[in-house]
Parts: sequence; C-alpha cells; structure tokens
Amino acid sequence: MPQNKRQEVIFAGMMSFFMVLGMEFYNGSLQLGAWTTEVFGLMASEIRLMLPLCFFISFFVVEKRVQSLSVRMVTPGKAHPVFVTLVRAGITVSFMCPIMSLCATLIFQGISVNIINQWLGTVIRNFPMAFFWQICYCGLLVRCLFRKLFAGTAQKQTSERTDSAEMG
Repeated sequence: MPQNKRQEVIFAGMMSFFMVLGMEFYNGSLQLGAWTTEVFGLMASEIRLMLPLCFFISFFVVEKRVQSLSVRMVTPGKAHPVFVTLVRAGITVSFMCPIMSLCATLIFQGISVNIINQWLGTVIRNFPMAFFWQICYCGLLVRCLFRKLFAGTAQKQTSERTDSAEMG
C-alpha cells in the first residue's frame, strides 16, 4: 500500500500505534484482573515507552525480514490480495510478538533467574491476542485509514504514470 518511504513511515507509525494501544489495553486488563477505568492510567504510562520501541523494531529490524519471507510464501499479483495480506500480517506478528514480549518482560519484570519462563509466559499470553487483534481489527482499521489519508495520492500517481507513458 505505501508508495514511497514517507508513506512507509506513516503506515508503520499508524500500525505501531494501534497495535500497542490494543496490546496495552489487553495487558493492563490482565494485570488489573478486569477492564476498569484504571486500565487507562496504566496504559497511558506504558504506551509512551512501548510505542517508539515497537515502531523502531518493526520498521528498522523486522520489516525487511517480513517482506522477504512473505514474498517467498506468496507472490503479490499472483495470489489473492487478501491472502497476501494475511500471510504478511501473520509473519509480522510471529516476529513482533516474541520480540516485544521480551522487551516488555525486561522492562516491567527485570532480569531474573526466571527470565526465560517469564518471557515465554508473556509470549504465550500475548500471541493469540496480537494475532487476532492484527488480523481482525488493527490491520483492517489502519489500512482503511491509510487509504483515506492517501486517497488523492494514489490517483495522482496513477495519472502521472499514465501521462508519462503517453508522452514516452
């Protein structure tokens, strides 16, 4: 969907924001034992740290690997676009959830003798939510918002390509 580097940064920022938001609501509710208004205070304090971390890891560490693996599994243009999107989202969550769970474990629980068990417990608890949040809600929302934000850009680029092809 993004057509240039600027759009890639914006898309990654939007996706990071909504993923972190959803996961902070989820983990805050688990931590407090219920969905209450206290979750908002807990989430607000943690999102300031987790959002830039998520963006940095997804954009600079994981993105190229996800792109490479997803192209090996499905070929854009040959496979149905929904299938391409699902494969890409699944691979992204498969990388990001363990990495972000490790970061959260280190930040919020510290380093201890049980770090591996704490980290694996965090991954097991977070992966189903991260996967379904990404596939069913977050991914759809971000792609919809992104298309609306750049609706004129896609049309402009298409007409520019058509104009240059007619001239050449």
